Amino acid sequence: QVQLVESGGGLVQAGGSLRLSCAGSGRTFSTYSMGWFRQAPGKEREFVAAISRGGGTTYYSDSVKGRFTISRDNAQITMYLQMNSLKPEDTAVYYCAADSTFSIQFMGVKKTLDYWGQGTQVTVSS
Repeated sequence: QVQLVESGGGLVQAGGSLRLSCAGSGRTFSTYSMGWFRQAPGKEREFVAAISRGGGTTYYSDSVKGRFTISRDNAQITMYLQMNSLKPEDTAVYYCAADSTFSIQFMGVKKTLDYWGQGTQVTVSS
């Protein structure tokens, strides 16, 4: 069982930065691929970024590539999302997820994932 808790969301002006954290629990955290997803009002949840078990491989959606950076610290049982050059269209509830899949690319398109956090709101004003 893995529990995930996001933090770090808030209100920021366009062009600003935020750093999201996803704190996990359990000694099996390092055995899961991890990812960030987001859901804007009236839209479906969409993939943002994913990172492999050891943190050596990352994968991003085209909409955030070059602006967001995903990372993880397995010793601290935490995953991060550094978001720079934020745009109003980045406004959404951001969720972290853990999954047993080895393919972080597949994690972006899987219908269901093993564990989800409760979400943290990010609002970017223009």
